[in-house]
Amino acid sequence: MRKREREREREREIKKEREREKERKSERKRERKREKERKKEREREKKKEREKESAGKRERESAGKRERGKERARERKRKGEKKGEKGRERKRKRKREEKREGEKEREKEKRKRERERKKKMERKKEREREKKKERKKEERARERERERGSARERERERERARKKARVRERVREKERERARERESARARERERARERKQERKREREREGKGEKGREREKKREKERERKKERKK
Repeated sequence: MRKREREREREREIKKEREREKERKSERKRERKREKERKKEREREKKKEREKESAGKRERESAGKRERGKERARERKRKGEKKGEKGRERKRKRKREEKREGEKEREKEKRKRERERKKKMERKKEREREKKKERKKEERARERERERGSARERERERERARKKARVRERVREKERERARERESARARERERARERKQERKREREREGKGEKGREREKKREKERERKKERKK
């Protein structure tokens, strides 16, 4: 029971503290607002003061101008001059100056345009020179290409000639090979014919001479075998 009472008391204190904090914030807010108002009031006072000073200054300047105007009028009257003569003279002088300045400016612009024109012409000439160089370069490249093409054509012609010569040489070599083969075949045929002839001769000798003839034939046969072995 007492615990709940203490809780409620604490809550009431917290609530009161919040209320007091809220009031303090409101008071600070009102104070800031009053300060802004005071500041605005000071600004208005300063503005009024400045306006008063400006009005006094303008009044003094106007009075000075009126006094100077009266003084100039008295001076003109004493010299016998008309009103506005000096102003007209200054205006004429200013116009003459402006005219001279305008002429100077036009002359300056003219020189500038002339310089630009010369630069433009120079750039044009430079471009023409570059184009001419480029054309010459391209022409030399084409000429070199034509020369290379002619050289390549000549080289191809020489290669064709060499190829034909190699073909002819191979044909001649084959002809020589065939001729050698034919010659070898004829030689072999002659050798066989000679051997057949010798064989017939030996046969006749064997038939005519008997045992001694057979011995000699065996020796000759062995000699022929040795010769064949050496040839191999």
